[in-house]
Amino acid sequence: MRPILFTYRGKAIRSYTAMLYVGAVAAIVAGNLAAHAAGLDSFRVFVADLVLLIPALLGARLFYRLFHWRRYRQDPRAFRGRTGGGATQYGAFAAAFPVSVPLLAALQLPLGAFWDIATFSILVGLFFVRIGCYLNGCCAGRASPSRFTLVLPNSTGVWERRIPAQLLEAAWSAALLLLAIAFWRFMPFPGALFLLTTAAYACGRLLLLFVREPHPGATGFTIQRSISVTLILFSLAVVTAYWPK
Repeated sequence: MRPILFTYRGKAIRSYTAMLYVGAVAAIVAGNLAAHAAGLDSFRVFVADLVLLIPALLGARLFYRLFHWRRYRQDPRAFRGRTGGGATQYGAFAAAFPVSVPLLAALQLPLGAFWDIATFSILVGLFFVRIGCYLNGCCAGRASPSRFTLVLPNSTGVWERRIPAQLLEAAWSAALLLLAIAFWRFMPFPGALFLLTTAAYACGRLLLLFVREPHPGATGFTIQRSISVTLILFSLAVVTAYWPK
């Protein structure tokens, strides 16, 4: 729709990069507000959020390239390069969570309570990132003659009537955020909000992956769908195991 958001002093500001930045700032603000509401040390939470933002961004980029290794195996320099885009939310979590365990211990923050707070940060960040995807044309939906479509481009600039997959995922993130706010106080133990929201997000993501335009060469049950199913089963299993009897 608008890959270049605006130009400042001759420098093009890309929509995805701008929304990623806005999302990161908004996520940290959301985490700070949630920390105050939970009675945790907001400064320590702020430090943890800043530190974990680094592995999250690196993991999102690295996992995207691993998921699309066929594209990069013929050009290793592109794999290592900083340009070319691409990121995945699952990669961000896979990199950030292991780092959080020793980090939170050092900051004397409880693991479960922190990730409950991080739930709000993640959902706020996801909302803005998906708006960035919509403006950039990446993560485009499948072409469809349905009336519930928009004329949109994909990442290669091909305009067709498409299912607005990016807006649907942004809406799902916003809906989960409202549900998390409404039901946070009813959670049976620290960490339950994060686990249940993870399961719900993965369910939505699993369905929305079917309306995305498939990547060239992608066949069968993709890695991201497999990760979605794994997260659903794991999160629900942990919630069931720790639910007060």
